[in-house]
Amino acid sequence: VCSTLKASGGAYRHDLWNSTNSKLFAACSNAGVNFPKADSKTQPDRYLLIATSGGLNQQRTGIIDAVVAAYILNATLVIPELDHTSFWKDSSNFSELFDADWFVKFLRNDIRVIKQLPNMGEKFVSPHTVRVPRKCTPKCYEGRVLPLLVKKRAVRLTKFDYRLSNMLDDDLQKLRCRVNYHALKFTDPIQEMGKLLVERMRMKSKHFIALHLRFEPDMLAFSGCYYGGGEKERKELGEIRKRWKSLHASNPDKVRRHGRCPLTPEEVGLMLRALGFGIDTHLYVASGDIYGGVETLAPLRALFPNFHSKETLVTKEELAPFVSFSSRMAALDYIVCDDSDVFVTNNNGNMAKILAGRRRYFGHKPTIRPNGKKLNPLFMKKDNMTWEEFASKVRTFQVGFMGQPNELRPGSGEFHENPTSCICQKSGLEVKTGGFSSPQNQTHEVDNKVENRTEKQPAEEDRELSELDYDLDIRKQVELKGTKIDSLPVLMGTDQAEVQVFFSD
Repeated sequence: VCSTLKASGGAYRHDLWNSTNSKLFAACSNAGVNFPKADSKTQPDRYLLIATSGGLNQQRTGIIDAVVAAYILNATLVIPELDHTSFWKDSSNFSELFDADWFVKFLRNDIRVIKQLPNMGEKFVSPHTVRVPRKCTPKCYEGRVLPLLVKKRAVRLTKFDYRLSNMLDDDLQKLRCRVNYHALKFTDPIQEMGKLLVERMRMKSKHFIALHLRFEPDMLAFSGCYYGGGEKERKELGEIRKRWKSLHASNPDKVRRHGRCPLTPEEVGLMLRALGFGIDTHLYVASGDIYGGVETLAPLRALFPNFHSKETLVTKEELAPFVSFSSRMAALDYIVCDDSDVFVTNNNGNMAKILAGRRRYFGHKPTIRPNGKKLNPLFMKKDNMTWEEFASKVRTFQVGFMGQPNELRPGSGEFHENPTSCICQKSGLEVKTGGFSSPQNQTHEVDNKVENRTEKQPAEEDRELSELDYDLDIRKQVELKGTKIDSLPVLMGTDQAEVQVFFSD
């Protein structure tokens, strides 16, 4: 589906459902010929255990980095322990979320993985527990953890999230990619239900958008943003904010100016309509407990009445095996968002980052990330401009935030979001772009044997707060300033300003 805009300079066309130049790039995460294999480097009686932290996607980053840490330490990795005690309180263990046998088998050339710590001699050895600093480098692991491993034989690293440097050499970054995109595979029941959800979306429309919508009360309170709800909103979110004693007093105007306020559901809808997606577009929404509930979601539902979620696509009986487990429910959303034609998010959390990187790795599928620093001020002024002016500005501001190849400078942001070392430009093919371009690795082949597919501390607001899902039964229809939403023009142009380079927060 293409839309046409008559602009100064001629007619412009843009395919809403595909990325320009995506066919010129390929995944390239195979180990190099000089990358030592597990059987030649793993030391006997050296065992690494880790305890992950957070929700599904935060734990995923910990699992990925645990494999690399084990490789650095020449240690055997024991299948990671998942977090059962934090906000999410999900009792699922590793093998209930991921295919443990596949994980062990796929990584056998890189590291040795076992399912439980063996008895060592006549007595059981209790692992020595330690916590490494955030963004610990390979030298940091060799200096802090290796001596303990040699002495204690088994070391358990706690609260293992973001405990490995973002900046590693290419061989270790490629190992990260092999773990993330190939070794970590959801269990068959999760994959089958995810596939069913995607099939039911495809039955409704050839193309669909998946929206990961974060607008929970605790997230908004944590952000320090204000959304116009008056004293009631200030009081409610202020009470929630008191949970975090280390937070400073919020300055909502400053937070919004810096682009850190998540877009509201209505703002996401307006952004998508301005980009050219019509009222007939089907929308899959993955969300938690939306602040304001039905009333807050009503404008988005009016902009996109073909509004779907897990709960509307399958029966309660079909969803029953998953509904009591927040991580399994989040995994279902992960699968649908990954398989969507276009992925959109209103936040910069772990799921958004990991899926953005995955979609780059598997073909640069369109991934729309709001340019908050530009869009937040625009939404504040939207009532003082025509729709055409508003839509034109949205399209201009979103250049460089649409999931196109070469949008991100190599090394910028979190590696899971921007896996540059694992994406190669195919030999002999030239990328045609008017925007930011950077040298890419050259490749002649991609590994087809595996199944389907600036150092920086993560900001606290990027940490996931909830992945619980709730019924989104919305029945209200609204109008904007007396103009029916379906009468808004569907516009799209490419006469854009210079491509903006996106640096993740």
